[in-house]
Amino acid sequence: MDAMSGSGTLRPFEQSLPMALLRAREAAMRRFRPLLAEHDLTEQQWRVLRALTATDRPVEPTILAERTFLLAPSLSRMLSNLEGRGLIRRSVAAHDQRRSLIELSPTGRALVQAVAPSSEATYRHIEERFGVDRLQHLLDELHDLAALDLGEPT
Repeated sequence: MDAMSGSGTLRPFEQSLPMALLRAREAAMRRFRPLLAEHDLTEQQWRVLRALTATDRPVEPTILAERTFLLAPSLSRMLSNLEGRGLIRRSVAAHDQRRSLIELSPTGRALVQAVAPSSEATYRHIEERFGVDRLQHLLDELHDLAALDLGEPT
């Protein structure tokens, strides 16, 4: 019996959930990458800027790392880059001088607003091809899957 699965065989590669998610992500990102490149942004930088637009208050880097699924060292370098470009501001947390808080700068907010129409046009294209209801259903299902407590691997 194969040690990698309980039944001795693996499901077909095409049925691998992680691979299917990666293929779907790649298909979607192929539409967004040129837009981000036009604005000299990486996917990860855009993720950070989008996460910051979703909140009305400054965020600690650890929370930002969790929300954007970025490792702390990568996020730290990225924040330095975004700060150097004037897209974010750092401040010191009033409750703990050792903690920093991150927020969009006016320049960062203007950049997000400049990208937004093209980003939304890309979403409309996806909705036209995939279907508005199907996309919403897919997003709902993905949120449910992400919320599952699948426990520790065995």
